[in-house]
Amino acid sequence: MEEWRQIFYHAMNMFNVVIVSYFILANGIYTVLMLLSLGFVWLHNRRLTYQGLDELRESAVTPPVTIFMPAWNEQEVIVDSVRSILRTDYPSLEVVVIDDGSTDATLSRLITAFRLVKMDLIYRPRLKTKSMRGFYLNPRIPNLLVISKENGGKPDALNVGINVCRTPYFCTLDADCILERDALLRLMRPIVRSPLNTVASGGIVRILNGCKVQDGKVVKVNLPKTGLERFQVVEYLRSFLFGRTGWDLLGGTLIVSGAFAVFHRETVIDTGGFQHETVTEDMDLIVQIHRWAAHHKRNVKMEFTSDPVCWTECPSTLKMLGRQRRRWQLGLCQTLWKSSEMLFNSSYGVIGWISFPFHLYVEGLGSVVEFVGYFMVPLALLFGMVPVPLFVLFVFLSLAYGAFLSVGSVLLEELTYRRYPSFRDLMTLLGYAVLENIGYRQLVLFYRVQGVFRFMTGFRTWEKVVHVGKTQ
Repeated sequence: MEEWRQIFYHAMNMFNVVIVSYFILANGIYTVLMLLSLGFVWLHNRRLTYQGLDELRESAVTPPVTIFMPAWNEQEVIVDSVRSILRTDYPSLEVVVIDDGSTDATLSRLITAFRLVKMDLIYRPRLKTKSMRGFYLNPRIPNLLVISKENGGKPDALNVGINVCRTPYFCTLDADCILERDALLRLMRPIVRSPLNTVASGGIVRILNGCKVQDGKVVKVNLPKTGLERFQVVEYLRSFLFGRTGWDLLGGTLIVSGAFAVFHRETVIDTGGFQHETVTEDMDLIVQIHRWAAHHKRNVKMEFTSDPVCWTECPSTLKMLGRQRRRWQLGLCQTLWKSSEMLFNSSYGVIGWISFPFHLYVEGLGSVVEFVGYFMVPLALLFGMVPVPLFVLFVFLSLAYGAFLSVGSVLLEELTYRRYPSFRDLMTLLGYAVLENIGYRQLVLFYRVQGVFRFMTGFRTWEKVVHVGKTQ
């Protein structure tokens, strides 16, 4: 009995060391990302005051772009989203909406709203996809094409878009998204100005819930009504303003949100297009491009820019939030497992030595460690293995530091872009930034752990998040 007790105490001590190490490693890297992002976003925002978009808009070398919008059962939001795209301020723009075999009124509402007529077009696929059902056009809207196809999933729909694309760059946009009018110009600016071959450019995604939308345009920015949605506003600000910006500065971009991103068409075709092996095709494509570039010794660049804004509807119920976060975590694990050769591989530079290990050990496996820690650390206290003052200090520091990061992201938003102009909104967001780490973080962590276990059990099904048009 004494022997088993010693084994138990030894295991508990080892796990406590793992928990503390995880806490120091994760928050240390988050701190570096935050400091890098603070300086860069502030300087970038200052430059915007004297770097207008007129030169890019009027330049003959600004490349044309095609926006792809894959849609499956998006009848509540699809018309407003397409209207928003058609108002995009860009000199040469085409829009392709791919209806992926919807079973609701998505296609019929598009046909009615834009007076589309079915036509015969030549379709020469460079990437293998499901069969086409029809092409719909309106001669009075020459830059809009709606495609109906057999259901094959989002990657398959995006590959159809690539097959019909006639421009060197394409932009992926989710069906529940609304673009700010000059967002695409801002997203293309780093591509046009970069001396390197920039193959991907990502922008920031913000929460649409609660905002007032008219004719496919956000005319007034408001905070959502519910606490669940407001927590997600804080979470998105932290993820994009700190996380994405920081990794971009380090040259370690591993995730570009497919909800709003631009890609170089030929590069994507060379890498095989969007794949079906994971449920997060956007991250999978970025990792795929990194592997392709290293194998072919191509010097490519990926950009993240914090000022092009895409507004998206976030889940408004726990059921939908769970579906979304389980899928994100499942896709993360699938992508990292699929490309495990990159781990500590010098051929990938910062990606192989810093970014990939971080996403694997902190974002992937770390979710399980943190979740188990919520049970094991109190257990260690119960058995007298951790002094009470040390336990209280650890809990206080972990909650306080999480709140510090969230508050920092809200303040950075206020100091730079100020999309939420009222003082009341700022105070509300700061309050939710403090409270986020008490309840909401643990809830999301629970969903993420479910995603990890689904990966371990071979679960591969895409969980659909239903959008209901949460605008005023």
